[in-house]
Amino acid sequence: MKMYLILAVLVAFTVTSCARRVVTVSPNPQPNVVVIHKAPKHHKVVVVKGKRYYTWGGRHYRKTHRGYVLVKV
Repeated sequence: MKMYLILAVLVAFTVTSCARRVVTVSPNPQPNVVVIHKAPKHHKVVVVKGKRYYTWGGRHYRKTHRGYVLVKV
């Protein structure tokens, strides 16, 4: 009887685990983002819907703490 009890306890500890691995997959993976560290001298500042964007070369950029990132407006 003692043998069955020890065996049951060992099986209980080996089968169950407190740690679980959870992997989440985003529906739209982010593409590679190019950060431009310094805006050119001929850039313009535009405000669209209350948000400030920087534009040059026909594209709009947002200023982040790392630099300027291309966005779609």
